[in-house]
Amino acid sequence: MKYILMGSAGFLLMHLLDLASMKKMPFLKPILSFCGTALIAISLVMVAVTGVKFGLSGWMSMAGWIVFMVSISLMAYSLYFALPAGDTYIKSGTSGQLVTRGIYALVRHPWLLFFALSMAGLVIGSRSVLAFQAGLAWTILSLVLVYLQDRKIFPRMFSGYSEYRKTTPMLLPNQKSVTAFIEGLKQNKVPEV
Repeated sequence: MKYILMGSAGFLLMHLLDLASMKKMPFLKPILSFCGTALIAISLVMVAVTGVKFGLSGWMSMAGWIVFMVSISLMAYSLYFALPAGDTYIKSGTSGQLVTRGIYALVRHPWLLFFALSMAGLVIGSRSVLAFQAGLAWTILSLVLVYLQDRKIFPRMFSGYSEYRKTTPMLLPNQKSVTAFIEGLKQNKVPEV
């Protein structure tokens, strides 16, 4: 349970970045970013190796680890490469630049989709009951935090966010967003800020 709480604290710290950005609090963003990421990373490892294990076959475990690695890589891409990382996680204030292309043409919060998939992969790969419990808790917590971010915080941080919300789904891609994403790939567009 302590690792679930520790990971939850990490997610809360990461979401406090938005408030630190809006309040232009110097030095707070890198501290929140580092501490939040560290708590989440340590918790992920610990829930995978601690406690009771499911009785899954070796090939299923291997498939789970593959899903985990691909999904966690896509999540990292969504958070640290498709966004202006320095402005998002380090510099004081907000960039005011809304990213709507690339992976963000598919959904408004792609990291959460990839996080949920990575947790499913971690559960199957590690065969850990605690990872299953943590995955549920962290995904539900993140859904609540992302909903608040989407409705209350981002419209104040980014001009044009309300329009973006009308044209791009929140978490699950639809035909229109997949088409927009593919069109962006065809035009060889990299994520623009």
